[in-house]
Amino acid sequence: MAKLDLPAAESQWLIGSADKLIESFSSIQTVDTDGVKPLVSVLPLENILREDQAKKPFTREELLSGAPASSEGYFQVPKTIN
Repeated sequence: MAKLDLPAAESQWLIGSADKLIESFSSIQTVDTDGVKPLVSVLPLENILREDQAKKPFTREELLSGAPASSEGYFQVPKTIN
């Protein structure tokens, strides 16, 4: 804070606020947390995804059959850059 160019009143207010913040953290450090499991989230989250199931992959022809246009085994799209 010594390098900050603040008016004296603002500097004193900032020092007082920092002191209160340090006091708050000091009181939190006195809490006994032995045996408490760390949390990633306060919400009870569960994995709701289904298991992966291998399926027969689509052939190129099956995929291209739904395309409006194809050429030489690839999707054909309108030119977008002049």
